[in-house]
Amino acid sequence: MTRIGIIDYGMGNLGSVMNACRFLKLPAEVITAPDQFGACNALILPGVGAFGDCMAHLRDHGFVEPVREWIAADRPFFGICVGLQALFEGSEESPDAEGLGVLPGIVKRFPRTEGLKVPQIGWSKVRQQDPKCPLFKGVPDESYFYFVHSYYADIAREAYAAGITQYGVDYASVVWKGRMLAVQFHPEKSQKLGLQMLRNFASQA
Repeated sequence: MTRIGIIDYGMGNLGSVMNACRFLKLPAEVITAPDQFGACNALILPGVGAFGDCMAHLRDHGFVEPVREWIAADRPFFGICVGLQALFEGSEESPDAEGLGVLPGIVKRFPRTEGLKVPQIGWSKVRQQDPKCPLFKGVPDESYFYFVHSYYADIAREAYAAGITQYGVDYASVVWKGRMLAVQFHPEKSQKLGLQMLRNFASQA
């Protein structure tokens, strides 16, 4: 049976992600150490809070290199919120913190734009730049999802930017490269269509 490991590195929205998986009857378990990866077919890296804290906790729990190796082996991986941002080389939020470096580039802070508050909190639509992305199965284009963030992936023109959201700037809200998938929003808090995305990810495992 497929087993999805939800990485517990001392911070993140583990409860809501686990509850969503239980609701969908997905075979998911929280894992607390890299030596548990061997029993998993897929990994979810949830994240809330600051980029630097995220990377420090991943490093302290010994997850950095095992996660890099997992993704390099093209095994199913799903990053959520800061779990997407951690895939990059770094972030303006924490200039001294090194990211996983799976994707090139630095995560940027939203520019000051009249009429837009930072952080972006609430429902925004995702434009499907690459409708073939597995996460989009059964999800209409320009559907709305729930976001909470102040920093964004400035890679809207890259081939692996599967979904784009506009908030003062166009940015990648869905990333797809091989079997690595990541979203800036919270699918576990995005009602029916967010749950569909979790179901879609599980079907890739």
